[in-house]
Amino acid sequence: MQRTTIRTWFLIHKWTSIVCTAFLLMLCVTGLPLIFHDEIDVLTEETPDYGMPGVGSSGEAPGLKPLDEMLAKALAARPGEVPVFMAFDNEQPSMTVTTAPRADSPAADMTIQILDRSTGDATSTVDESGVMHFLLQLHTDMFLGLPGMLFLGLMGLLFVIAIVSGVVLYAPFMRKLDFGTLRTGRSRRVKWLDYHNLLGIVALAWMTVVGATGVINALATPIFEYWQRTELAEMTRAYDGKGALPPGRYGSIDKAMAAARREIPGNNPQFIAFPGGAFSSKHHYAVFFQGDTPLTEGLLTAALIDAETGDFTDARPMPWYAKALALSQPLHFGDYGALPLKLLWAILTLFTMIVLGSGLYLWLGKRRFGTDALVREVESGGTLVPAE
Repeated sequence: MQRTTIRTWFLIHKWTSIVCTAFLLMLCVTGLPLIFHDEIDVLTEETPDYGMPGVGSSGEAPGLKPLDEMLAKALAARPGEVPVFMAFDNEQPSMTVTTAPRADSPAADMTIQILDRSTGDATSTVDESGVMHFLLQLHTDMFLGLPGMLFLGLMGLLFVIAIVSGVVLYAPFMRKLDFGTLRTGRSRRVKWLDYHNLLGIVALAWMTVVGATGVINALATPIFEYWQRTELAEMTRAYDGKGALPPGRYGSIDKAMAAARREIPGNNPQFIAFPGGAFSSKHHYAVFFQGDTPLTEGLLTAALIDAETGDFTDARPMPWYAKALALSQPLHFGDYGALPLKLLWAILTLFTMIVLGSGLYLWLGKRRFGTDALVREVESGGTLVPAE
């Protein structure tokens, strides 16, 4: 590799790393406890005793209360509000109903109630003031909404570029050194450079996956807005020109669910989006069904049911870009596996924090050397170390 090429990649690696490092350290610190959010919730939250343990709320087992009854109970607890979402748990009879002053209200104005479908009782509301919710918001958008999400997505993109440029530089730098070499007898800078390179190359695949999925997750809002303008608009074209259906004319949820199940048999519904929100039209219940295998349970199929009549309108799998988002979300936090995979994710997160911290230390130290000296170090295969 020629010196000019090495210099170009060196500058790319340097500046992309400098710009994103502080924000990535924040994402690592907040993301580490979020990996174990399920386990932390079990330890810190009281688990209610369900009347029918082991029965999922999305099923049709005898004894489960009708969805219309559960919705009426949730709305009675929040007078003046309208339903936005109804979500299901396929392992226990717990379900949630999200309400808000308007169907298109921002998330901050929504209330999520947790109900037991086996008894018809409300068990609690989702606590949005706890530590885990604070960490999730900080990790997702830094409390800035969509601009914050897009900014963190840009930081993730810079991180991926920094990884690629680091790999390009790693090949010529290690040309005369054995893999895993740690020159602990040399200066502190050389020692930390070797740790930076070793941990970076060990965690390479993981950092790339987590960085790329983070970028995709940051685009969740634009992705669903695009789906609404294209796929959803095409599915509801027959309703063009009709006004929004007022909540007073919403029909039976149970009838709508039965119609959706007839069209998509065998799969479990994950949630229902009510008319007027980002996940549905102004006239439909959108029933989103999960895939029927562990690998495909994040891939959704949307069934649109006329919210007034309960008649089936259309059903389609989500398009490729929405599937990419659905697959990236659990992969980002290691939710595809059980506790062992989460522990691996945590260890690699710690590796990444060391890589970021050592990179920051090296940058602060590099200011004593000229760029040409550092480029010659890479070109020499790591043997021509700048004088301390």
